Amino acid sequence: MLVVLSIRDIVLIDRLDLEFGQGLSVLTGETGAGKSILLDAFSLATGARGDAALVRRGAAQGQVTATFELAPGHSVFALLAANGIDASETLVLRRVQGADGRSRAFIDDIAVSVQLLRQVGQALVELHGQHDERALIDPSGHRDLVDAYGGLSGEARRVGDAYEAWQQAESERARHESEIAATRTNADYVSHALEELRALAPEGGEEETLTSRRQLMMNAEKIASDLSEALDALQGEGTNGARLAAVLRRIERQAESAGPVLGLVAEAIERVLSETDTARARIDEAMALTAFEPKELDRAEERLFALRALARKHRVQVDDLPALIERLETELAALDQSEGRAEELAKAASAARQTYETAALALSKARKDVAKRLDKEVQAELGPLKLEKASFVTYIEAIDLAEGGPNGIDRVSFLVRTNPGTEPGPLMKVASGGELARFVLALKVVLAVRGSAPTLVFDEADAGVSGATAAAVGERLAGLASRVQVLAVTHAPQVAALADGHLLIAKEAVRGKGGEAMVTRVAVLEGAHRREEIARMLAGQTITDEARAAADRLMSRSA
Repeated sequence: MLVVLSIRDIVLIDRLDLEFGQGLSVLTGETGAGKSILLDAFSLATGARGDAALVRRGAAQGQVTATFELAPGHSVFALLAANGIDASETLVLRRVQGADGRSRAFIDDIAVSVQLLRQVGQALVELHGQHDERALIDPSGHRDLVDAYGGLSGEARRVGDAYEAWQQAESERARHESEIAATRTNADYVSHALEELRALAPEGGEEETLTSRRQLMMNAEKIASDLSEALDALQGEGTNGARLAAVLRRIERQAESAGPVLGLVAEAIERVLSETDTARARIDEAMALTAFEPKELDRAEERLFALRALARKHRVQVDDLPALIERLETELAALDQSEGRAEELAKAASAARQTYETAALALSKARKDVAKRLDKEVQAELGPLKLEKASFVTYIEAIDLAEGGPNGIDRVSFLVRTNPGTEPGPLMKVASGGELARFVLALKVVLAVRGSAPTLVFDEADAGVSGATAAAVGERLAGLASRVQVLAVTHAPQVAALADGHLLIAKEAVRGKGGEAMVTRVAVLEGAHRREEIARMLAGQTITDEARAAADRLMSRSA
């Protein structure tokens, strides 16, 4: 609930600090005293639109601070935590409005956006004026109010979860089908490319092997000639090899008589002859390698050309062609698997939609049942508020399941009929100012147990009524205040007499440097002072003993 409201330099208010308690607090005073200014300032602190005109003349800026005491577990803590603010059960909202039009917002002295301040403010305070479009009057919130009244918030959350699951399943299905469509578009190309690649059957490292073989074959004739000449030099008649072999045989015959000297010579010559044999063998191998069929060169060149042409076509290196075959084969296999996966995703999306539809239809039925109870209870409140000829209808329009959303398949709006025989219409269009305030009051009395902000503000809920009707308004405000904190601006003494706290708003002339100026003052009324104000509300400017006696009677009823 609101515990302290501090205002600095707002319109006619120079400095004001007000404390509020539980129950019903009323603000009274003559017309033009500044009651609306007080509410405008409070609205500014809870996120209303700023305006440079709110700053008191001569001041650089105005400031409003609202301090709330909250119950543990209030929903506003989750909102603050989601925005990185670790709040305690004492929450301070502050708004600074500059005369230059700029506005700043703070929560617990942490700078925040005005949007966040407004979200927090709406969770803490509901302001109901004669022409206020927020809270109960705004159809965008009617569905949530019906859910809160009927205890359907859990079912509504489940519908929201089911809708999100359905949308995710549909998104996954659509994404997968898009991928399959793209793969199908390329499937013919991939199949043709695979057929071409498989026919060529490239192997890793084949380009280098073919290039080397081709180079060898192109120079084979000269290489063979050189090898043949080398072979003749090693093994032909009269060559050094033949002479060394003959010499070795003679040396070996004389080695027995000549001793170790000739033995060492024989070993050296044997090594030379052995190396000569090895060289001869290598030459034979090389000559065999250089021998090829005349068409082999043509075949090598054709294959090398085909490999390089296919590599250019697919924009890869020749050595990457085998890997390309594997990748394309994987793509075609994946397409087959994707077809099966698409069927699974389609089934999952269909099941998720069915789950959502079942939950949404059940919630819709429950809402219609709750709406009947709500209409009956609100209707019961209209008679004592002198709206006995009026009627209240919770209109629920079921939309097509395909157009459903996270809130289900219902459009909910509160409609009223002020005169028999007319068509029900929206609150704002059908009800007059005074009627609107009483419709809102009737609704809040019924809805207060559930879904209400901890602080409700009523701006002249008794407008246009008097006597027994005003007393009925007061009784309902007092009953409402037994559950939540209620602040009411009123001109009805019957309402003021039922209050737990009474604030008198008045204007006072003060003299300053710029001359005389009017400022708004607030006094807390108790005892005789409170009786005098209620008597004034009854009698007007001239307070009579009869008015004081009537005030005593009103106050005694509320005791």
